[in-house]
Amino acid sequence: TSILIVQKMMDGELPGCPKLSFGAVDVRDVADLHIRAMTNPAAKGERFIAISGDALSMRDIAMTLKSRMGAAAARVPTRELPNWLVRVASMADPSVRQLLPELGKVKNATNEKARRLLGWAPRSREDSIIATVESLIRLGLLKDSAKKAA
Repeated sequence: TSILIVQKMMDGELPGCPKLSFGAVDVRDVADLHIRAMTNPAAKGERFIAISGDALSMRDIAMTLKSRMGAAAARVPTRELPNWLVRVASMADPSVRQLLPELGKVKNATNEKARRLLGWAPRSREDSIIATVESLIRLGLLKDSAKKAA
């Protein structure tokens, strides 16, 4: 999950950033969208994509953590790993092997319909990432070095 990725980055458990991208949205915004869809007649029979914006790369996440979390993000890797290195690592680590089909792919989607029909305005991807870290710190789910620096 995206929370696990952020946690591993903050804890310094990743050697770098694979070329992976994915959509992001704050869970509070998903809840808001659900309520809007249930209570707005314009939503009847419609489907909505709950996403904050264009896909985020792992490096985008790392750079957001570095720029907004200061010393707490000292262990966050920012170098992008070449695809060949990720493929080599996948030979020894089954969890890395699962990433291979998505390596280098960017899948963007749009929330335009939810904005237009329901007036939905999600938080920025960056604010959601920082809120995730703040929750991890508050819940004691980061290693000591990251917690002390925050």
